[in-house]
Amino acid sequence: MYKQTIVVRADLGMGKGKLAAQSSHASLGAYKSVMRSHPDVARAWEQEGQMKVVLKVKGEGELLECYNKAKAAGIPCELIRDAGHTQIEPGTLTCFAAGPWKESELDALFGKLKLL
Repeated sequence: MYKQTIVVRADLGMGKGKLAAQSSHASLGAYKSVMRSHPDVARAWEQEGQMKVVLKVKGEGELLECYNKAKAAGIPCELIRDAGHTQIEPGTLTCFAAGPWKESELDALFGKLKLL
């Protein structure tokens, strides 16, 4: 089974719409990365229903720690920096998405994080 994990900073106080937009940017970017590098994984994830989970971290340090773990494990990821047009300063790291990838590998890395 495959899924995508989206990890969001909880310390920024983003509104629901902003949070949804940032998560969507991450999701689409990571999906495109997987389509380029592992199209078979992307297609299998699509056929399985495109499972996703959105988790939270306390701040930028924890976000980068999780992102770097996923990258070190060879999981395609997309890290999002806000453009700064609305609620957040330009260049602020807001979230990242990992995968779609093997559910067991994502769970091993991020299973202790709390749901958003």
